[in-house]
Amino acid sequence: MAGGFIASSGGSPAFNAKMTVYVFICVVIAAFGGLIFGYDIGISGGVTAMDDFLMKFFPAVYERKKQAHEDNYCKYDNQYLQLFTSSLYLAALVASFFASVTCSKLGRKPTMQLASVFFLIGVGLASGAANMFMLIMGRILLGFGVGFGNQAVPLFLSEIAPAKLRGGLNIVFQLMITIGILIASVVNYFTSSIHPYGWRLALGGAGVPAVFLLFGSLLICETPTSLIERNKYEEGKATLKKIRGVEDVDEEYKSIVQACEFARQVKDPYRRLMKRESRPPLVIGLSLQLFQQFTGINAIMFYAPVLFQTVGFGNDAALLSAVITGSVNVVSTLVGIYLVDRTGRRFLLIQGAVQMLICQSVIGIILTKDLGVVGTLSKPEAIVVVVLVCVYVMGFAWSWGPLGWLIPSETFPLETRTQGYALAVSCNMFFTFVIAQAFLTMLCGMKSLIFFFFCGWIVKMGIFAFFFVPETKGVSIDDIRDTVWTQHWYWKRFMVRGA
Repeated sequence: MAGGFIASSGGSPAFNAKMTVYVFICVVIAAFGGLIFGYDIGISGGVTAMDDFLMKFFPAVYERKKQAHEDNYCKYDNQYLQLFTSSLYLAALVASFFASVTCSKLGRKPTMQLASVFFLIGVGLASGAANMFMLIMGRILLGFGVGFGNQAVPLFLSEIAPAKLRGGLNIVFQLMITIGILIASVVNYFTSSIHPYGWRLALGGAGVPAVFLLFGSLLICETPTSLIERNKYEEGKATLKKIRGVEDVDEEYKSIVQACEFARQVKDPYRRLMKRESRPPLVIGLSLQLFQQFTGINAIMFYAPVLFQTVGFGNDAALLSAVITGSVNVVSTLVGIYLVDRTGRRFLLIQGAVQMLICQSVIGIILTKDLGVVGTLSKPEAIVVVVLVCVYVMGFAWSWGPLGWLIPSETFPLETRTQGYALAVSCNMFFTFVIAQAFLTMLCGMKSLIFFFFCGWIVKMGIFAFFFVPETKGVSIDDIRDTVWTQHWYWKRFMVRGA
């Protein structure tokens, strides 16, 4: 499995490369960090809807849920219940800065290995929790795993991939997130009927991909960029030949060495990020993380079982509906892998925003019109809502989902790459925390108007993508500065020659 090509685009230099079996194996193993992240996103909503879990840790929510005339929008509104979900992302925010240091000093591979260790310890605590302290501590350690994994894996994928295939290979990370969500939905469906410890099995399932990542990472290489960055020139060149499948790697090797030499001149990367010439990748990287969360996707995915119960599905039917949306998520991400290096990043961002806006608007109108504080939607209307959620998930899965991780991982120059990406990851985790902690309260207070709240953000992100996100398709990762930023109508004014 080795297809040859010349990786080039526009003003970017041409580098010989093949898509080798070894690179494919490295990509799949590393992307298991995404599967663990996705599994957690999917498992949280299902576990928080399980009666056994609620009775043990959140009895007040359980009693409210069982009331005869429960409030459709407020029955799960509990700050501690939301803290169960959101504490992970707050921990991941903090962890991403430590992960930035380990990525630079130790490499991408050891950072992924540390992530899997944090995952395993966190899984043990959360699934074996006897009290609230153990449960939250487990979630916090899982958060450290997410922070380390989400920092290292996208960087690893972007640096190991040939330029022509970088978009598709990087999106394998997002694909594994969606597969994790789907697996979690299936696990939730079957464990919800296992009493009284089904929730323990559901939470403990995250240990399986964590073990795979830990031992699988022993088989993969470090990226050439990371090796050369740490003065391991010969090993870096040998690794470059191995992953490219060709002997003639001199031009790409020189490009990486030049980038590393320039990076060493920067003594304070975070101060460098505050300089004018760093503004384009920083603004875009942080903005994409903000917008990715305010599409409303995690509100949908965290609480899909809860949402479907709200519109009238029973508990099992709600979990089954979440399996359906998870399947749509996986298939649509595969579409994204196919399209990203063909249509480009910018087109997918704009098209996805339009599709999500239409779906959120119609869902909001249906719920505003027909779903009161009590009662349910009619069966046809409930089915329409599920279909609209699926179409919405499609739009996200091939646009803002994968590209929110891809674009920041490829646009920061080497001298600020791990630090800039750490800021992007921490920004993502912060807004994921905000949404996870606030969504159920917002749903209770705003009711169906919450969908129009997310619509407003989708309009803003579509405009932002149209005017300010440049195309990076096919451009070598170390040539983004000269090939992309200096040619953009707005961002070129920030580029200082020789900076």
